[in-house]
Amino acid sequence: MMREDHRLEEAKAMPIADVVARLELSGLVRTGGELVGPCPQCGGRDRFGVNLQTGLFQCRKECGPHAKGDQIALVQHALGMDFRAALEWLCGPAQGLSDAERAERRRKAEANRRKQDDVARRAREKSIRAARDIWFAARPAEGTLVRDYLTLRGIDPGLYPDLPQVLRFDPAARYMIPVEGKAQEWQTVHVGPAMVAAVVDAGNRVTAVHRTWLDLDQPKGKLELPDPRKSGETLPSKKVLGSKKGAVIRFLTPQDCDTMIMAEGVETTLSALIAEAMPRRCAYWCGVDLGNMAGRMQRGPGLKYAGLPDMDDSEAWLPPVWVKTLIFVQDGDSDPKLTRAKLLAGLRRAKIKRPGLRGYIVHAGDGRDLNDILMGQRDE
Repeated sequence: MMREDHRLEEAKAMPIADVVARLELSGLVRTGGELVGPCPQCGGRDRFGVNLQTGLFQCRKECGPHAKGDQIALVQHALGMDFRAALEWLCGPAQGLSDAERAERRRKAEANRRKQDDVARRAREKSIRAARDIWFAARPAEGTLVRDYLTLRGIDPGLYPDLPQVLRFDPAARYMIPVEGKAQEWQTVHVGPAMVAAVVDAGNRVTAVHRTWLDLDQPKGKLELPDPRKSGETLPSKKVLGSKKGAVIRFLTPQDCDTMIMAEGVETTLSALIAEAMPRRCAYWCGVDLGNMAGRMQRGPGLKYAGLPDMDDSEAWLPPVWVKTLIFVQDGDSDPKLTRAKLLAGLRRAKIKRPGLRGYIVHAGDGRDLNDILMGQRDE
């Protein structure tokens, strides 16, 4: 029976990068932990992505919600095969194998799994070292363009007189992107000033840096950098280097507080912070991004917007035990239904792991975040 087929375990242990190579998928470019490019079925430019860490692929547009999955599903999608044919393409026929051959295949599958884990561990350690080098080489933020940038964003010295230690300044931060067609090679496309924030784990150890490249001549003070690979498009002004999973940016943690307010962006979190009257009694931590706040969600038909946490995600962020009330700030400038589902997943995980915790979501309004509101008030 299919559920007893040893090839299932063998296929799932294959590095998905090896499957991509065997399929000879062309035009994919490495961007962070993903291979991104045209879909082998519907084309496009960057709608198709293969996550090298999770081992999952997805076509984000034309092929519909079912165009995603693991190694076997990738073969099905790329070659137009059914499940059995795809499994045989990957692992060979199921019949005619001796017990010794099946045992050897299981051994190879386990060896592949250990290899994947080791590669991921070494890559994570390397990126953390690089992030720490950037952090410790950066200078204090006060008196630099960081202060000017935050003032431009409405977070001025009168409202926020003392910049926190988790913010620093790098006058010559290198913006790097992957070299097309060359694995593990990067090219520098810009060198310039950046705000650097420390992303720390539960033990308060720096595991990543969050950088915002600055250009104060722009309306919101962020760099607009053309993407050399895509005519007419720009690169994100913000990037994270290192390991952000389960880590946060800790802006303020008053002694004996039991309420935490968390948003996904630096500016949104600081906008919430300065809105509280003095003395400030809540903790303000930045979740870095929405996925980090949510952790892994349950997958399956009808579950995209259900907001159900995958409790097997042992590395997902959790609030400290002293937090009795957790408030997530929902930005309004992204898909509201999916954003709320992700925030619900994060709150529900926290409530399961922290019995008695109260959790709430506050919304800044459609099409804007708290910093948009703050900047609007300043300009009136």
